[in-house]
Amino acid sequence: MKDIDRIKLERLKKTVSRNYRITRMYAEYLERYPELIQAEMVDALTEGGDITREEALVAILSQLFGLDFADSEDRAIIMNYLTPSVRILDGEKYRSDPYYKSIRIDNIREGSWEYKLENYPPYRAVIAADMIMNDDFSEIPPLGFFAERFDFPAVLENGNEWMTLTPVDLDTSVEAIEAAHGRVVTFGLGLGYYAYMVSEKPEVESITVVEISEEVIRLFKTHILPQFPNKHKVKIVQSDAFEYAEHIMPGERFDVAFVDTWRDASDGEPMYVRMKPLEKLSPGTKFIYWIENFLKSRHRALKLEKLLEMTETGSQDAPGDFDEFIKEYTGI
Repeated sequence: MKDIDRIKLERLKKTVSRNYRITRMYAEYLERYPELIQAEMVDALTEGGDITREEALVAILSQLFGLDFADSEDRAIIMNYLTPSVRILDGEKYRSDPYYKSIRIDNIREGSWEYKLENYPPYRAVIAADMIMNDDFSEIPPLGFFAERFDFPAVLENGNEWMTLTPVDLDTSVEAIEAAHGRVVTFGLGLGYYAYMVSEKPEVESITVVEISEEVIRLFKTHILPQFPNKHKVKIVQSDAFEYAEHIMPGERFDVAFVDTWRDASDGEPMYVRMKPLEKLSPGTKFIYWIENFLKSRHRALKLEKLLEMTETGSQDAPGDFDEFIKEYTGI
């Protein structure tokens, strides 16, 4: 690589290091103590009216993560990652969602399965939207907090949370809902949120749901689908997503496909990479993927170490310049 390309590469490595640092801090926080922040802590910092609740949360998180504003690297994390990441979520916005208002999820038990309402207590941290991916390759996971308790529906299997319908599920489905028209297919049933929202659109002719779990389909058909005003638009197919995409979907001529068969980026990345090449079998279909930026981020992270090793060892397979490196780094 030319010297200018190596300078650019060093900048990328620093940005990626910061990406990894904030992701690691958030992952540990969300796994170990997501309910650590209490309303009293936020109130104590905002009672004078000098700072907002978001600013108070940034201050609390900075202290929790051991960040020192006097340190240049810590300051970059606080200013460029924490501050644009943290947000107060509007509970009323989600409670006013058509699905939340129309579909009742009472406590239902069938064998090892249970439908119930779970909740976030005030200021419990949650991932609030898809990953923010900037032009400088910085990646910011949005972190949200409700100022009051927020209830959401969930499905449990043997007492373990299996599916939920949280605010991030609603917000990260907006693009796919807005794009839906004509004949739509979605991979993954969940609690039927996407199927409900799409079936309500006059411009949608039909919505085909591909789901592999017989139990999930049965529970949905028994307890949720009967509440759909436009249930006649909904067709459910029990099938493996990849089998359907490869062998059946090309003959169906769908207008839009929404792929949502994973819980998070760690289990979703290999499925995402596997599904992308199958798009060419349905060239008239617009594909949209749930939390695609998180999936891309995970894919980049897995590729970066290999690319850096090839570049630094002078491998003949290494990218020849920075632009080629970026193409490999960001490609699927």
